[in-house]
Amino acid sequence: MNISEHIDINPEVMLGKPVIMGTRIPVELILRKLGEGIAEHDLLDAYPKLTREDILAAMTYAAETIACEELIIPAPYQHQNQKRYAENAISC
Repeated sequence: MNISEHIDINPEVMLGKPVIMGTRIPVELILRKLGEGIAEHDLLDAYPKLTREDILAAMTYAAETIACEELIIPAPYQHQNQKRYAENAISC
C-alpha cells in the first residue's frame, strides 16, 4: 500500500497533522476511535469520505512512524529492582 496516496501532511491543513487525503480527518482521530473499540463500518458511516483503504493507510502510517521513533532512555533507571544503563538511543 502506498500511504502517500491516502495520507497528507500540509501545514495549511489541521496545523500540519497527518490527515486523510482530501479531507480534514486526522489520522489521530481514526486511531483513537479504533482504540476506543469503534468498528470500522461505524467509522465509514460517520465519515462518508473515508474508505477502508484510508483506515488501513492510517494504521500503516502510525506503525511506520512508531517503528522509526527514536527512544531516549535515561541512564541509570530502575526496572524491577535492577539498575540498568542505556548507552545508546534506539532509532530506525
